[in-house]
Amino acid sequence: MAENGTVTFANPDNYQSGIGDATVNLIVTGGGDFNARLTWLNLRRLHVLRASENLPRIAFISLSPAQVFVSFPTSTGPRLTYGGLGLQLGDVVFHGSGERMHQRTDGECQWGIMSFSPEQLAACSKALTGLKIAPPSAGRVLRPPRVAASRLLRLHSKACRLAETRHKLIANPEVARALEQELLHALVNCLTADDAGGNLKTRRHHADIMVRFEDALTAHIGQRLNMPELCSAVGVPERTLRVCCTEFLGMSPTRYLLLRRLNMARSTLRRADPATASVAEIARICQFRELGRFAVTYRTIFGEMPSSTLRRKSIENMNRPKSHSACNATCGKSPDR
Repeated sequence: MAENGTVTFANPDNYQSGIGDATVNLIVTGGGDFNARLTWLNLRRLHVLRASENLPRIAFISLSPAQVFVSFPTSTGPRLTYGGLGLQLGDVVFHGSGERMHQRTDGECQWGIMSFSPEQLAACSKALTGLKIAPPSAGRVLRPPRVAASRLLRLHSKACRLAETRHKLIANPEVARALEQELLHALVNCLTADDAGGNLKTRRHHADIMVRFEDALTAHIGQRLNMPELCSAVGVPERTLRVCCTEFLGMSPTRYLLLRRLNMARSTLRRADPATASVAEIARICQFRELGRFAVTYRTIFGEMPSSTLRRKSIENMNRPKSHSACNATCGKSPDR
C-alpha cells in the first residue's frame, strides 16, 4: 500500500528533519516567521516529495548514497538556485551519488524531489532507451524538451494532489502501480536531456570548495574564524572563497557566517526554557560578544527581538493541544505548533 501524507511546519528545525533520506542544514535569510509544508507519497519503488516554503533560505544538503535523487522547481516566481546555477521551471537536477550541495531560494518557493534505487533506474532506463543510466559522479542540471518536462511536472503535481486529497484512491494498488510507472517513464525521458549549460569543470571545482567550506565551519563550530583563518582551513585564497560564496550563497563568507550564528541563536532560543535561560547567555554561546548589537541585528533579520522568541516557548506550551493529529501519528512526525 502506498504511504502518503502532508505536514506543516512553523520552524526550520522540524522542517529540515522531515525531509527523508537527506541531512539538511537550513539557514533562513529573510525576515518573518518561517512556514513550510511537505507532501509525500511513497510508492513501491519510488518516493515523491513536494516542499513549499515562505521565506528565502540557504540549505546545505547531504543526500543518501543508497538512492538516486532528482529535484526540480515546481512553480514560477522566486528562483531556486542549485550549486550556483539558477533553475528555470522545467529544469531537472540529476544529483550525484551521495552528493553534498547547496540549494538556495530567493523567496517563497515550491520544489519537488523524487528518489528511487540505482537498480531501478538502470532497469527502467534499459527498458525505455536501451541504455542503463547511472547516477553521475557529480550533480548535473538538465534541460529536457518542453513536452518531457511538462509531463514530469504534471505527473508530480498529480501524485502530490492524490497524496493530499484522495487517500482511498491512491491506496488502490492498481492506481498506485500505474502512477508509479508513468512517473518513472517521465523521469527517464528527462534524464536523457542535455546539460543546461555552463562550464561543468569550473562548477564542480567550485562545488568542491564549498563543501570544504562547510566542513571547515563544522570542524570549528563554536569559534569565530576571521577570513585568513577560514581561507587557510578551506585551502583557497580569499578572492576564490568570496567568488564561490557569492555564486553559491548569494552573499559573502562573513555574511553567511553571521546568518549561520543568528539562525543557531534563534534555534537555541526556541528550544530553551524561558524560566532558566537568558538571551545574554545564548548570545554568548553563539559567539555574539555585544548583546545590544546582537539584539538589533537579530530583529533586523527575524522581525522580532530575541527576548520575544524566548518568551514564545511559554506561550506555545500553554496553547499546545494535548493530542496530536492522526496525520502526525501515522507519519511519525512531530507537530510544530
